[in-house]
Amino acid sequence: MYQLSINGMTKQAFLSEFWQKKPLLIKGGFTNFEDPLSAEELAGLAMEEAIESRLITNHEGNWQAHHGPFEDFSKLTETHSTLLVQAVDHWHPTAAALLEPFRFIPNWRIDDLMISFSTPHGGVGPHLDQYDVFIIQGQGKRRWRVGLPDASLKQFTKDKALLQVEQFDAVIDHELEPGDILYIPPGCPHEGYAVENALNYSVGFRAPDQKDLISSFADHIIDEEAGKRRYSDANLNLRSSLGEINTEDKARVRTLLNTLINDDELYSQWLGTFLSQPKHEMDLAPLEDALVADSLTDEISPEDVIYKAGGVRAMYQVLSDKILLSINGDTYQIQNEYLEQVKLLTDETFFSFNEVKPALNSLEFKQTLTTLINDGLYFVEAWS
Repeated sequence: MYQLSINGMTKQAFLSEFWQKKPLLIKGGFTNFEDPLSAEELAGLAMEEAIESRLITNHEGNWQAHHGPFEDFSKLTETHSTLLVQAVDHWHPTAAALLEPFRFIPNWRIDDLMISFSTPHGGVGPHLDQYDVFIIQGQGKRRWRVGLPDASLKQFTKDKALLQVEQFDAVIDHELEPGDILYIPPGCPHEGYAVENALNYSVGFRAPDQKDLISSFADHIIDEEAGKRRYSDANLNLRSSLGEINTEDKARVRTLLNTLINDDELYSQWLGTFLSQPKHEMDLAPLEDALVADSLTDEISPEDVIYKAGGVRAMYQVLSDKILLSINGDTYQIQNEYLEQVKLLTDETFFSFNEVKPALNSLEFKQTLTTLINDGLYFVEAWS
């Protein structure tokens, strides 16, 4: 539906020259761009309890952030206001299609689609993000300024929910029109203000920090009841000072910890589970009449189409003796010979049931597919 053009360069050239290196203005990234939803539809999503939303106003330099769900939009004034809705791809299939052109970046790195509607002069102020983002201009126009990373820039809080940054020198200063795209790497200061009523679509990427990784891995070790090997020092020698933790002590503890990280089975199981966990709630419809794995071919016709629900995070790892398929925080083990069918589940938005039928010879794959459909993560529609 959406065809991405990056200033005439190949996707590999973009990755080599710009990804996580410097910002880029992509003029006409989407030609003849059509908004996948209206401002009114966006407001309707912001009224839902399960959907994260914010409304930000900046009248006369007074910044205020209000959190949804919203019963009315009296604060969405004719100027100086912005409505933001997170993870719209989880709830709006047409909007979710906007993520597809950016899937030349691995699935696990893509986070979600945030959509904002701003009235003239509306924005969130100059700020920094610690993740990559593509910002697509929809309806209306928006003025953007983007700078290069500068460790000396001071950050401050205008509102308890709004961390902003002081003014910066811009390397991009441009008014975006429908179909234009702005790529901003982590740490680049940026600010955008609507020139007229404007819709913007932000494709954000995940970048977990060391703290999050270590905390999650520690939880996984506890859940799996792993890590029971204790410290030992059978070759201990007498020391002149008993208060010192010496180099050998530190090395033995480090080795003890590294043993867990180097346990490929433990590490891979955790990694797939961690990276596939969604951050936001999803609009799933579990089957009322659950399918039975052994009757799958009786219930689904070969021509029927299996769709992946919006926001589903699906990825896999190939180990020496199996494939670990991780979907929304659950990990399944599949035989290596069914890699092509696993790729259909992770790489494609939809596929025919006939394409995965060869893997139904595997009990593990058949049970996994049945579970995914029963839980609403994938759904079946009759071929028309």
